[in-house]
Amino acid sequence: MTVALVCLFMSGSIVVDVVSVAEDSEQSNYAVSAQAEVPSTSDTYLDRQWALDRLHSPHVWGVTLGSADILVAVLDTGIDRNHEDLVGKVVAEVNFSDSPVVDDLHGHGTHIAGIIAANTDNSMGIAGVAPGCLLMNVKVADDNGRCDAAAVAEGIVWAVDRGARVLNISLCVSEPSKELEEAIIYAWSRGAVIVVAAGNDSGSVSQYPAYYPECIAVTATREDDSRSPLANYGDWVDVAAPGYQIYSTLPDDQYGYKTGTSQAAAYVTGLAVLLYSIAIDGDSDGWVNDEVRAAIESSCQQIDGSGMGNGLVDSGKAVAQLDMSTFQ
Repeated sequence: MTVALVCLFMSGSIVVDVVSVAEDSEQSNYAVSAQAEVPSTSDTYLDRQWALDRLHSPHVWGVTLGSADILVAVLDTGIDRNHEDLVGKVVAEVNFSDSPVVDDLHGHGTHIAGIIAANTDNSMGIAGVAPGCLLMNVKVADDNGRCDAAAVAEGIVWAVDRGARVLNISLCVSEPSKELEEAIIYAWSRGAVIVVAAGNDSGSVSQYPAYYPECIAVTATREDDSRSPLANYGDWVDVAAPGYQIYSTLPDDQYGYKTGTSQAAAYVTGLAVLLYSIAIDGDSDGWVNDEVRAAIESSCQQIDGSGMGNGLVDSGKAVAQLDMSTFQ
């Protein structure tokens, strides 16, 4: 069984529809009250990262940037660990793909890694959602962006056994896999938050592993909060996040735009890291992945459109749920 990466590659000729986001009074008041909390950054291309402001991510950087003891496993085509904006981020790597190298010769994995954890305020490039975290490069897809469910399952177990606390899985398959499902269940039982892209088939048919209940299934939105082109939807989707014309890192110190639920999942992964760094084990089960997931899903902004789960994730509101001193 093969698994196809779910990103949608858009050419540079695509015209981006820039639409002003209309916020309700509660959101507007939130933005004003949080204004003083936004640290300034020197990242060159920050103005190209529309999604950060839409999710209120910079508003919480004064509270948490994530933590170096939170390992994020990026199960993908690899990561360019030598990229100028990812230097020092990759602390472990493994290759379960058919590619002869662990490096990212495709570009998808490096793009995802930058959204999550690119170095921030370093006078170059972009800002990651959770720049304080570290990454595990778990290459499960080959240099053409394809892999099988067994490789993904193996990568999940490998990462969790080595301390991964958040998993970003920006790939999907149309049929269930027992081996993959068991790996997902294992990861959740070991305290991991599992964020998965919903896929880009422009349909509502369940995709895996996003459909499994242990996963946070993420669809993608445009700047006006409408569903991104080709993004899947349905009652199995949990949340939405920006996934249209997303600017991030590419191999060989390059940067560029990509569109898809892959990118949306990366934004939710970054938020999960921020929350993991401040969450408390409220139910004494030994883990905080349940508290992190609950905060993500219960703090969403309501948006129009069916099949987009609880709505658009909101970093500020989610962090405020776990840190009552935030913005006080």
